[in-house]
Amino acid sequence: MARFKKFRAPKIATVIGSGTTIKGDMTFSGGLHVDGVVNGNILVEQGDKSSALTLSEKGKIEGDVSVPNITINGEVIGDVYASERVELAPKAKVSGTVYYNLLEMNMGAEVNGQLIHSDEGEPRMLGYDGGREEDVSIGAAETEAAAAGEGLDESASRTQ
Repeated sequence: MARFKKFRAPKIATVIGSGTTIKGDMTFSGGLHVDGVVNGNILVEQGDKSSALTLSEKGKIEGDVSVPNITINGEVIGDVYASERVELAPKAKVSGTVYYNLLEMNMGAEVNGQLIHSDEGEPRMLGYDGGREEDVSIGAAETEAAAAGEGLDESASRTQ
């Protein structure tokens, strides 16, 4: 039976206190604790796999969150990307998609969106993923021409 290592959050280096509102995107490393409001995206420094974000029940984030380890007990309006683990505490409310590797969800937590498991650090893009435009436009033109040609053949055969 496989055992997971017990997660230990890094020491909290930054606190956004209640009554504080941050407007704009944030980048951090280490531990971040949010009791206030953040209107913007929260990201970790490139390549940092051990950083953690804790959002208290008083805290609110309006934007996307991309942090390896996340504990949510407040409100997030936006997508959550966690390459390691997400803990949704009893008063958590997420309005957006949660991309996770490991997920712990307590009774009472609420997700208004999708839960998408991903072993990869970066989630897969949904829909068009940046393929060559030439191939896409040629395929569309051929499809339109074929559809137009078939329509003409059918109408010509009916008149004969």
